Amino acid sequence: MTCIQHGHGGIAEALNARMYGTGTQTLVLAHGYGADQSVWHYLIPYLVCYFRVVVFDLVISGNVRPELYDQDKYSTFDGYAQDLKGVLEELNVTDSIYLGHSMSAMVGCLASTSSPHLFKHLILLGGSPRYLNAKNYVGGFDRSDINALFHDIKRNFSSWASGFAPKAIGVNDTKSVQEFRSSLDKMNPRIALDAAETVFRSDLRKILKQVKVPCTIIQSAKDFVVPKSVASYMASKLGSRSKVRILNAHGHLPQLTAYPLLLKVLKDVVAADDR
Repeated sequence: MTCIQHGHGGIAEALNARMYGTGTQTLVLAHGYGADQSVWHYLIPYLVCYFRVVVFDLVISGNVRPELYDQDKYSTFDGYAQDLKGVLEELNVTDSIYLGHSMSAMVGCLASTSSPHLFKHLILLGGSPRYLNAKNYVGGFDRSDINALFHDIKRNFSSWASGFAPKAIGVNDTKSVQEFRSSLDKMNPRIALDAAETVFRSDLRKILKQVKVPCTIIQSAKDFVVPKSVASYMASKLGSRSKVRILNAHGHLPQLTAYPLLLKVLKDVVAADDR
């Protein structure tokens, strides 16, 4: 598979943007917290048969130079959405199918509200507009849970990562646990804490109604990070046509642990989109 580097001197180059395949339709893959673009390695060999596939690293990834991280810019999801739009604009990508995992699901939603021309369809994998429980809303975490998470990251990031990785993977899959743990370990601990605070303190529920791009929400049946109920909540609040697909899988990273199921759903989504 030929890898083409883009964005010389710009945000695309800084975030290690790569393009695979030569299809006429562009599919953008954006990873979540603790991962990097390698998390898509099972999917890419299949997807390039049909798409021009774009991958990149979030600025918090251990693959990106830490001096590029700006605490003020990335204190909200706006900074990440700005990066996403910058990458797509530098690569001359418009009308894309966007698959955003975890925090990148909401990054895509936010980017679409200001630049809808960049997106044809948003596929939101394991995304959540709010992780904290609230009145009439189950986000999955109480405030004490979040505070303990921040404390553990700050005290000993490596130790926290070793415990978080198997919980996030959610199944007895040593290879996937090691893979996710490896990408976590590459993160700068200070940046990892900052990013965790931004993600787990976020509340983007009001953004959902501003999303006008069609969406497909994909969620594992059991996910330590995001309860299944969040998927139906998002579908009911999005300002666009949306569907929910629940994978018969456990864990927050089905692209590692249940990628054949995920590929089947993606195929169905794209086929329906073309009709």
